[in-house]
Parts: sequence; C-alpha cells; structure tokens
Amino acid sequence: MDAAAAGTSPAEDRIETVTVPTPEDGRRIAALLEAAAAEDGRAAVSEQGRLQLRAERTGVRHLLQHDGYGTLIGYAQLDGSAPGEPPTAELVVDPAHRGAGHGRLLAEALLKAADGPVRLWAHGGHPAGRRLAELLGLELFRELRQLRRPLPAPGPELDAELPQPALPPGVAVRPFRPGGDDDAWLRLNATAFAHHPEQGSWTGRDLAERLAEPWFDPAGFFLAVRGSGADERLVGFHWTKVHPRVPGQEQVGEVYVLGVDPAEQGSGLGRALTAIGLRHLVEDRDLRAAILYVDADNPAALRVYERLGFGVHEVDLMYRTP
Repeated sequence: MDAAAAGTSPAEDRIETVTVPTPEDGRRIAALLEAAAAEDGRAAVSEQGRLQLRAERTGVRHLLQHDGYGTLIGYAQLDGSAPGEPPTAELVVDPAHRGAGHGRLLAEALLKAADGPVRLWAHGGHPAGRRLAELLGLELFRELRQLRRPLPAPGPELDAELPQPALPPGVAVRPFRPGGDDDAWLRLNATAFAHHPEQGSWTGRDLAERLAEPWFDPAGFFLAVRGSGADERLVGFHWTKVHPRVPGQEQVGEVYVLGVDPAEQGSGLGRALTAIGLRHLVEDRDLRAAILYVDADNPAALRVYERLGFGVHEVDLMYRTP
C-alpha cells in the first residue's frame, strides 16, 4: 500500500486559518516545503511566501491542513497585501499524501477564504497543478518563464560572449550601500516597475528582509548613477543572487532584479548592467549557469535576453477565478 493510500480520507481533514504560524507550525511547514522541493525539484512556495512565514503581515493568511491523525499534510498562503490587486495564493501538499483529494480540499478552502477574485500559482507548470485548476474552473492568466543560459569560463570565451560593457556617457557603476541607498533604490524600483505590482510595490520591509538573507552580497548589487556626491542620481541597477548549492545540481546565479529609469530606456544601460552582473557571477563567484524570470507577455525583454543566450528552462503558471 502506498503512503497516500495509508493516510486518512480528505473528509477527516481539518483546515485552520491563521495570520501567523506558531514556531512549531513554522517548523512543520518548513519540513513540508523541504519534502515537496526534494520531490518536485523546485520550491513549491515563492521566496516572498517563505519570507511571509516568519512574522505577521497585513493581508496575509496561512491555511494549515491536518489529516485525521493531526499530521500537517498541506499548506496554503493567501496574500492580499498588494493594494488594489486581487489576492495571490500558493499551496502545497506533502508528497506522501498526494493523489487522494487533499489538494482539492485545500484549494477549495483557499477559494472560500479569499471570498472573491483570487489568483493561484502553479509553480513549474506541474501537471497536477494544471489539473487542479481545471477542476476548480480557473483560467490561465499569466505565464512566468524561467530563462537559463550557461556561463563561459573567464578568458577569451567570456570576452567573446559577454564583452566588457559600454556604459552610456556620464554613467558610472558602484556597489549598493545597505542603509545608505535604500530609499533611492526603493524610489527607482517603484518607477521602473510601475507596471509590475508585485515588484513595484516593494516597501522598506521587503528590502530589509532580503538584505538580511544569508545569500545577500552587496558586491553583487550594482547601481548605475549619474553625477556624484549630493548631485548623484540613481538611474539603474542589477541585483544578482547566488543560489545555495544543491547536491547533485549545478549551482546557479540569478539576474534577481534589473531595472532602468524610464528616461534611460534605449541608451543601452540595461544591456550593459546585465553584462556587468553576469560577468560578476563568472569572474567573482565562479559560476557556470545563470537564470532569470520574465513574463511571457513581455516580448521586448524576452528578445533582449534571448540575444544574450538565454532560453526557456521552465514556467510558472498563474490561474485566476473567472
């Protein structure tokens, strides 16, 4: 008998909704997420979702699903913190309890808790996620593509593929200074991503949480500026991220966030910043692969990254209530 068959029926499940998990629940959720990631080969809950497990956030609720024995077998998060936007949701079921109807029960509880329009992520475009969306009558709304490219070793091959970048006249690049550049970066991030509510609505707390992460390295956070001293003005940035090493997998770096002041569009600054970050991942971090995320409905960005050697590696799908 397999693990799913050995479990209890979904009719015996208990689902509770909390604004912040207890420390013990947090540990159980972390273990569930780790088991799911090992099974699926990728995280079932986004970085933002994992950060929101640590403390209470306005508009964020957590659904904990226990089976008839009291074991945590499912977790969902409902994030209604973005002003003027329908809440987004993520959910995951313990791999040992999949295929028995627990996921559908959790998803139905999630939709009921939202009590209105909701958008639901299916990370990696997993077939089970697609099937669940179909059963719930949800429609595909967004496709977020993970692009990937190999990185050459330092030397002639690197210079041929990623030549030394040519910055626009009057622009210089320097590292981010935590505590000194926070406000200026948040302002430019909001301007550069005004069309993108998830990224453009970052607050000081969102930034501070990531600056406190073990992976953060100011040497990999590049700022493009015009002027100097009191007259210095931030006009672009490329924040890189190095992912933790996973046994049996190639370690990767990420074009984490890249933004350019709209007034600088067409100057070549975005391409130059991309090359600066990628060369950093090769020359300073000795990585041989890079990833980034871009929406499928952003053909201009897709063309830029395809010309830089990136190709589609996998997709995240977002569904919404009709």
